[in-house]
Amino acid sequence: MKTLLGPFAQILPMTDLSLKGALQDEQLKVIEKGGVVVENGNIVAVADYKSLLQRYPDSEIAFIDTPMVLLPGFIDCHTHICYDGTRSRDYAMRIAGKSYLEIARAGGGIWDSVTKTRVADLVTLTENIVARANRHLKEGVTTIEVKSGYGLNEESELKMLRAIQQAALHTKAALVPTCLAAHMKPRDYNDSEEAYLQWILQELLPILKQEQLTQRVDIFIEETAFSAAAAASFLQKAMQQGFAATVHADQFSAGGAAVAVSAGALSADHLEASTEKEIALLANSDTVAVVLPGASLGLGMPYAPARKLLNAGACVAIASDWNPGSAPMGDLLVQAAVMSAAEKLSTAEVLAALTLRAAPALQLRNAGQLIPGYMADLQAYPTADYRDILYYQGKMKPAMVWKKGELVSI
Repeated sequence: MKTLLGPFAQILPMTDLSLKGALQDEQLKVIEKGGVVVENGNIVAVADYKSLLQRYPDSEIAFIDTPMVLLPGFIDCHTHICYDGTRSRDYAMRIAGKSYLEIARAGGGIWDSVTKTRVADLVTLTENIVARANRHLKEGVTTIEVKSGYGLNEESELKMLRAIQQAALHTKAALVPTCLAAHMKPRDYNDSEEAYLQWILQELLPILKQEQLTQRVDIFIEETAFSAAAAASFLQKAMQQGFAATVHADQFSAGGAAVAVSAGALSADHLEASTEKEIALLANSDTVAVVLPGASLGLGMPYAPARKLLNAGACVAIASDWNPGSAPMGDLLVQAAVMSAAEKLSTAEVLAALTLRAAPALQLRNAGQLIPGYMADLQAYPTADYRDILYYQGKMKPAMVWKKGELVSI
């Protein structure tokens, strides 16, 4: 049975836009007084509402009786929402002026989350993911990447990825799992970084493949994590096993983006420390440049150079980096709106970065745009002017969200 949704004051289908480079708001296609026909979870048609009434007279009508602006559901292509505990003590120390290393020496940092997540049981982690995913979904985020990486041993990494798999059965949001066992070398591992990465490749990844827990790997390239050389070898071998790759790159120092591009990674994420060299490399590649304003806000650091990346011709996506340490807010729209003011990003660039330009980072070929045949992942904002969405700096939230054509009620 077909259902006609509408009329909407405006529909932004996010079509006919390039995947790379700068965008002007004038390039946005805006359908005034539009409607969407959905069937079996997919989009059938997007057009003027009155024309759809005539073309699909037998459709069930889902009448929208207040002014609304319709967009594709957002895609958050970088999160760490599988964890237990908080790092509020870290944050208090950070805003009091303590450095990253001082906090780590005091027992904080990633290892603090590892310790808390290791002792949490599968049910607790699953419930945590579902709660966070549902909050995201209510705020218009219909697809969410979720990383492991707070386990850092076989038992706990498997527990995290199994929790993500279980959580996907209990939320309407689509969850995309990623193995980040290469988050850092665990403190209780006494061999070299190369040996730890070999353990992931030889022992952990075959289990992930066997249990179909994920088809993606991630690695953190940084002085406090893994070297560029070790990461390059790791990525090559993981991809030879059939895993897609993404990289935590250039957060505190440059070098990771070059590894990501050379490896053919789907995305290079963070990029706060990227220089003109890395910007040019990303712009001339198919690797998505994923910027994470939440981490900049949480750490009090400069934003990634999104404006320069776009001007150079890169594909720029914006993700939340929702995690217990550097980005605990987890509000994707607030972060994107605040960054847009700082980096002078057009509304078209921001909305593209949350939809069609985030899709290739997760290899999604049927999401991020309102196109016949794509999933009916939709969100409607209570306004008649799409520009209000960023104007209110993320405070305006969607009044209605659909996942695969089903109205979400949370």
